[in-house]
Amino acid sequence: MRRAANPPLSSPGEAALAQYQQVLWEEEDLTGASRRNYLSDLRHFIAWCEAGSVKRTDEIALDQSEFDPRAVSTPALIRYRTYLQTDQRQKPNSVNRALISLKRYWSWAWQRQLIASDPSAPVKLVGEEEHAPRHLEDREEHALVAAVTHEGKLRDRVLIVLLLHTGLRARELCQLRRDQVSLSKRSGTLEIIGKRNKYRDVPLNATARTLLEEYLPTLPPETVFLFSSPKRAAALSERALGYIVKKYADAAHLSDVSPHDLRHRFGYRMAEAVPLHRLAQIMGHDSLDTTRIYVQGTKHDLQQAVETIAWA
Repeated sequence: MRRAANPPLSSPGEAALAQYQQVLWEEEDLTGASRRNYLSDLRHFIAWCEAGSVKRTDEIALDQSEFDPRAVSTPALIRYRTYLQTDQRQKPNSVNRALISLKRYWSWAWQRQLIASDPSAPVKLVGEEEHAPRHLEDREEHALVAAVTHEGKLRDRVLIVLLLHTGLRARELCQLRRDQVSLSKRSGTLEIIGKRNKYRDVPLNATARTLLEEYLPTLPPETVFLFSSPKRAAALSERALGYIVKKYADAAHLSDVSPHDLRHRFGYRMAEAVPLHRLAQIMGHDSLDTTRIYVQGTKHDLQQAVETIAWA
């Protein structure tokens, strides 16, 4: 069930949300998307509370149709978790994102002494059996590359090839500066500033180097970002990158392809050839547990496996 985009709240509910919004914008080092997600998750919980899901307690006298963080108990948060799973039929990762947002809010409220204790601390996230993420098959990669080669500009070809051959995150690719590229005849690297401002060097193979050697001379001398927005002198946005990938995926008759899918494609191909600890270093993973997803079988792989013992 799809949840309402922006459910209305009471005046106290809006006030609580506005207070937290100010904290997220002024005191937290977060991306715009993270801030929006935290606020959206909190808004939907407040709306659920104000619909009568959190009852008045003997200790706290309040109108049950108006939100008050003091009235929220651990059982109420557990009921909300169940509501997301059963009524809303949300997937585990969506439920957990909402719970993490609420845990973050109540931890903040407790630290500010707005509440006597943190009701979210005992609430557990929902478990989920790990599934290998989607990645392109060989024919899909070939079709995508053919589409951008025949129909795309040089810049778009470089974007697609770098995603497929370096495994960069969308944000890392969009924020890539010209001075972060180092090329020589037989090697090359990208100096990447990744999550939590961690630096890593990503090696460039011959395919990526050849295309960059063609692309770099076409950039104006004053260029800062390797991929700039055509409408303003700034880095290409992640949304624009998504549109570019979708454009050529559509041309190749592929559905639901994102920049992250191309990163996964890189991870799967590399996992077949290099040790996990080296792949983790290239992809900027803090834990090998994250990198291990690339040695898990996809649904297609598992289907093929069970078909080997079929009677017919």
